[in-house]
Amino acid sequence: MFGNFKSNYIDIYRVWLQELKKARKDVGVILFFLFLPLAYPIVYSLIYNPEVVRDVPVVVVDDCRTAESREFARMLDATSGAKLVGYANDLAEAKRAMNEKECYAVLHVPNDFSRNIGKKINAHIDLYCDMSLLFRYRELLVSITQTGLQMDNKIQTNTINNVAPGMLSISDPMPSFAFSLGNIRQGIASFLLPGILILILQQSIVLSIMMLGAGGRERARKNGGIDPEAIGSDAFNMLIGKALCYFTIYIIPTGYLIYIVPRIFGFPQYGDFWQIMAFALPIVVSSVFFGMTLQPIAKEREDSFVLYVFTSLLLLFLSGLTWPRYAMSALWKTISSMIPGTWSVQGFVRMNGNAAIINDVAVEYQMLWILAAVYCVLAYIMIKYVDPGTTGYLKMRKAQLKRGSL
Repeated sequence: MFGNFKSNYIDIYRVWLQELKKARKDVGVILFFLFLPLAYPIVYSLIYNPEVVRDVPVVVVDDCRTAESREFARMLDATSGAKLVGYANDLAEAKRAMNEKECYAVLHVPNDFSRNIGKKINAHIDLYCDMSLLFRYRELLVSITQTGLQMDNKIQTNTINNVAPGMLSISDPMPSFAFSLGNIRQGIASFLLPGILILILQQSIVLSIMMLGAGGRERARKNGGIDPEAIGSDAFNMLIGKALCYFTIYIIPTGYLIYIVPRIFGFPQYGDFWQIMAFALPIVVSSVFFGMTLQPIAKEREDSFVLYVFTSLLLLFLSGLTWPRYAMSALWKTISSMIPGTWSVQGFVRMNGNAAIINDVAVEYQMLWILAAVYCVLAYIMIKYVDPGTTGYLKMRKAQLKRGSL
């Protein structure tokens, strides 16, 4: 019994060491193992700085031409989201300015704006927005809403103070305050990048493993169906040895993506470090076995690049980061549930941005371990029955042993 344990331990170590050597010699694998998780987060974070859209150009069409309409335009220009770049005589002229990208919104003040204010009835202002980029629309909507509330408060204050001068004085009848939880900057990078970091980690693991497998198939085709660099071992020992190799390689990149990158760029980081590291364990384990399950798909090393381009946006949408999972159809929700990155993103964002603990993300944590177990079994089947390099090597060894015994 002890001899079998020692033999299995040695086999696992040999597989671990051989897989490490193959990864170190392959430039493409090193690119996925190191460059992808180390450089991509920096590039993405720099692109999305300074996180929020400011001073969106706006053209004003003032059909009222009163002190109130000019005041509203000045108040809008004073906000951080909008910048008045000029006045237009009518909406047709303003539309031409928008078509020529001189502005991305048109503020139209109707001719009854001040008259309605004087009659104490609702006055309205029209805002026409270029919806080609929702970030611009969001900033303009927030800016004009704040401006409208401020002017409304000012009108109400003047009305109340004029009822009984000297007896009643109110500066703001209903003050409003907004508190942003998690993403206090309300920035696109603070919202998007923490989830993308986890997807980068998963993609890097899966594609590196697939490229290693494809490299073995290329060597096998050149050597009569046998990969000369494969280790002849039991399928279970190969599964554990390879998984331990990939897990060892990704210890440092995982800590870098989860802890270092958010600190460099000041992303939300409110969760407990050790709690997040505990959650990162099933993320890496499930991603490793997920990659080993998909390994036979890549017949050529270049297939990994094609797969990366094809799946990047798909996995982003399925993760629930840009579109909520509850709004997905049953089919897409089922597909997304089978991808470790979906549960990884959902749990990590809540822990990192809202200080959730493992108990708060118990569903995501358990689903990651369930997927790890399922893909572990599937990866074992792939290694035992599908991998041509390993199977060919084992057949060769059995034939050699049989000839030796004869």
